[in-house]
Amino acid sequence: MIVPRLIPVIAFAIALLASAGCATLGGRDPLQVTVAGIEPLQGQGLELRMLVKLRVQNPNDAPVDYNGVAVEMIVQGKTFATGVSDASGSVPRFGDTLISVPITASAFRMAGQAVNIFRGGGAGPITYEMKGKLNGPAFNSMRFRTQGEFDLTAPGTDGDDAG
Repeated sequence: MIVPRLIPVIAFAIALLASAGCATLGGRDPLQVTVAGIEPLQGQGLELRMLVKLRVQNPNDAPVDYNGVAVEMIVQGKTFATGVSDASGSVPRFGDTLISVPITASAFRMAGQAVNIFRGGGAGPITYEMKGKLNGPAFNSMRFRTQGEFDLTAPGTDGDDAG
């Protein structure tokens, strides 16, 4: 079955999302959002669930209050997993906090992603993006986004089988 084989690739992709993301705050420096950890969760039927821990850093001189968070993970330009949490709290001034968000990826999305990746030979860069928002008071949202790419070819190889 292809789904268990994708779990290491999925975990690797999420770990690579740990590059900095930023949120827009009018007149303030952007929040920095990184993936701090990933834990498996019990899924139902044809889904994979994980708890993604986001580290949110506030480089501003005022705390940032939030009440809810939403995250979307995109791989190769297509939505791969989504999640929401009603977590609430405050990111202290010149401080950081961890926010846990359960995310869900369906087996159909995973299979489609795998087919597209392997149809292209499985080599070359795989693009990813994570975007989301922290809901603030009075429906003010602070959005964040991070993106990049990674290569599935082993280090030190050029993808050729000749030799």
